[in-house]
Amino acid sequence: MRSPLSRRTVLTATAATATTVALGTAAASQAHAVPTLPNGTSKDKVLVVGMDGLRHDRIDAANAPHLKAMMSEGTYGTSLLYASPMAATSSGPGWSTVSSGVWPDKHGVKDNTFIGKQYDRYPGLLALLARIRPALSTYAAVDWKPLDTQGTVTPGADAKLVLDGDRDGYSGHDATIAAETEAIIRDQNPDVLFVYLGQSDIVGHHQGAGSQAYLDQIAVQDTCLGRLRAAIKARPGYASERWTVIVTTDHGHLDTGGHGGSLVDERRVFVLATGPGIAAGARPIDTRLVDVVPTVLAQLGIPVDPAWGLDGKPLQERSADPFDALRPALTARVDETGIPAGVLGFTHTPPSGWSVIDNAMGTGGTTEWRGWAFATDEFWSRTQRDQWRELNVRSRGVFAVADSDEWADRTFSGPYDSTLVTPAYDVTGKTRVRLDFTTLYRQEGSQTARILVSFNAGTPTVVKSYTSDVVSQPQSVSVDVPSGASSVCFRFRYTGSNNWYWVIDGVRISQS
Repeated sequence: MRSPLSRRTVLTATAATATTVALGTAAASQAHAVPTLPNGTSKDKVLVVGMDGLRHDRIDAANAPHLKAMMSEGTYGTSLLYASPMAATSSGPGWSTVSSGVWPDKHGVKDNTFIGKQYDRYPGLLALLARIRPALSTYAAVDWKPLDTQGTVTPGADAKLVLDGDRDGYSGHDATIAAETEAIIRDQNPDVLFVYLGQSDIVGHHQGAGSQAYLDQIAVQDTCLGRLRAAIKARPGYASERWTVIVTTDHGHLDTGGHGGSLVDERRVFVLATGPGIAAGARPIDTRLVDVVPTVLAQLGIPVDPAWGLDGKPLQERSADPFDALRPALTARVDETGIPAGVLGFTHTPPSGWSVIDNAMGTGGTTEWRGWAFATDEFWSRTQRDQWRELNVRSRGVFAVADSDEWADRTFSGPYDSTLVTPAYDVTGKTRVRLDFTTLYRQEGSQTARILVSFNAGTPTVVKSYTSDVVSQPQSVSVDVPSGASSVCFRFRYTGSNNWYWVIDGVRISQS
């Protein structure tokens, strides 16, 4: 059953989207005086535009020339969110993830109550910049008030505009935010701006993401985006400045309206960016929502301190994960009839140098999951909802998965017993070898998950076993290199019988 959580406690009656178009700079400026920001200090400048509940797969059908221009000019990465029990697909967790650069198991926001928030440890983007680069001139504008009152977005800003869309309606307030931001970009010298537009979520709730009204609202917000981009290019110093523009969202929406649960359309998110060093026309498969903050920092020339604990990476930085090279080999469903036929998301062919040993596997079972497979979130998490497959947030793109639960959904005999083997790596003259990876593991019954090491193609030895859940966490195993050893390979062996699963991603082997 879909979670009843939505972004707002009360959905207010709102004006037609045409009102937003009619409201311009003059109307907004009459409401209050535009604040004066400190003079900027950087030629590297960033504008982040958050569009609430904007489902990216609806953009193509909308009259959205500016979003589409950015897709052509920049990098456009789409992905899927978590779901409960990690967090609901609602705005509190979503914008906390965007602003902090960490997943809900770190920032602590699981729903719109914000209970458990850890912003003191994982601050929002502007709060982080105020601490590490206080000379930057920063601005924030929001019309969902919790983004201010809860401390998600506005702390650290030199100036902020906070409006109450729940009370007054979001349509006019979005127009005010767009107009004030346009004036500040045009007439002042800001360095970093984080602005939020909320009406897309309201239309999603009232009319559904499958409606023409939703497409019309995307067009309205695209017009706002176009005004901001035009203001940037009209700046007197534009030729000597290096501007990055990022557009993102916090969650998706159902065609019929609503979000908060675990359906794929509720989980759809994206990060779209243009700017120096950001590839034009790129469609990476390894982008996640936590990448907004590291992208901003990279564009400002600020190195990331590992002590900050960020989960993301810059949007323009591609993953070196060997599994992602399998993207062209991904195929459509075979037995998993609940997955749309057009979703290309799995293969049994391992990357070059890797191998899968299935000689102890039982017979039959679901074809896709017979032994270690390589899959995407879009494919694997559709197999069965609400069994924690949605929590695989620290995997990116293509990952390796052994899933005895799904394998056993069709007639089978014998055990699930499959081993994933890395290539051999040179360890000549080394004293220690280290294996790093990310894993999502669910324990049940008598299933086993073991990591084994083999030197010089010798007998594998167990170096780590899992006996309890590990919910999408980085892992590290270090092993002494025996005297005279010249090569090492690792094995991931999973056994079970209609139990759960084991996911491996981001495998790296290093020596010391």
